[in-house]
Amino acid sequence: MNFCSHCGSPVEQKIPQGDNRTRYVCTNCEMIHYQNPRIIAGCIAEHEGQILLCKRAIEPRHGLWTLPAGFMENNETTRQAAERETLEEACAQLSDVNFFCSYSIPHISQVYIMYTGRLVNGYSAPGEESLATALYSEQDIPWHQLAFPVVSESLKLFFADRRQGRLLTHNGEIYRDENQQLVVKNYAPCPDE
Repeated sequence: MNFCSHCGSPVEQKIPQGDNRTRYVCTNCEMIHYQNPRIIAGCIAEHEGQILLCKRAIEPRHGLWTLPAGFMENNETTRQAAERETLEEACAQLSDVNFFCSYSIPHISQVYIMYTGRLVNGYSAPGEESLATALYSEQDIPWHQLAFPVVSESLKLFFADRRQGRLLTHNGEIYRDENQQLVVKNYAPCPDE
């Protein structure tokens, strides 16, 4: 950030009084510009035991497979964002949508919120951000061609739960250790209500 969105003056990075983190602060009007993690919402959409995947038509990870997901917009809930992203990326509508898992990814300042849902009529088609859509059974998932670690982890949890005959709610973290290796930390699933 170079300029204040409030008055247009240059900004500088400093720790504002009463704060404990470096922020962008306007050199003129002293407006503090907070930068917070971005929320990504998506869905594990199921039809007759198979899972909907989308092949990415955009960067990052162009040409790799992912679950329909994307950045949450203002004035929508995480569930609405997951449903919108599924419609945009796969031209697909959902029913029976339920919260499934969340992952914090601090090294890229993102939080993923994933839902499960049923694919209405089993229909999907590539949206503008997808090269293709396809339904995959667990054994046919292109695991080595998945775009993001959070997609792999969410699917692993989903299939493990499905084998147990019930879907629980999960949360975890994906972060880089001191050697810059990705580490996945899953917390105990929430018990049934």
